[in-house]
Amino acid sequence: MDEKYGVGYRFQQFDQIRRNWASFMAVGILLIILGSAAIGFSVFTTLFSIFILGSLLTSTGILQIVQSFWARKWSGLFLSAALGILYLVTGVICFARPAASAMALTLLIAAFSLINGLVKMFNATLLRFSQSGWVFLNGLITFILGILILADWPVSGLWVIGLFVGIDILLLGWTWVLLALSAKENEP
Repeated sequence: MDEKYGVGYRFQQFDQIRRNWASFMAVGILLIILGSAAIGFSVFTTLFSIFILGSLLTSTGILQIVQSFWARKWSGLFLSAALGILYLVTGVICFARPAASAMALTLLIAAFSLINGLVKMFNATLLRFSQSGWVFLNGLITFILGILILADWPVSGLWVIGLFVGIDILLLGWTWVLLALSAKENEP
């Protein structure tokens, strides 16, 4: 087996984590602070996220349009250019109307949560497999989350995305802290 992907490689990686556990801890603490700030300023985080999304969509649209003109003889030219224009327009809308874009995206998140929750509950009830109770509970919580987002919409559109981003950063920070603590405990 190739040493790069074998057991020895994994132990080498853990040894590096063990030697640098303080760096992992510092990064984790910084991410916890940033995640907490993102949650505390969830409206700002939401609008910032929409600006980042707008930047990505605008850049993608420009590149897609340029690429479609480089390949003029390609049969998919029209579709490629149309897709580029769609990306570009969507990105510009994110810049021009960030609050409205956040509300629209939050409405999609709520709809996805409702449908996803229902599908999970339905599958857990219909299929009856080991641990299906946990899948049903996951679906129920996801469904309730969708209802809560929808019940406060359009106001929830200003804070839900920021809250989700903040929670993700916070959990990532705790992951790094726990990894550092685990590496510290297993020092030789």
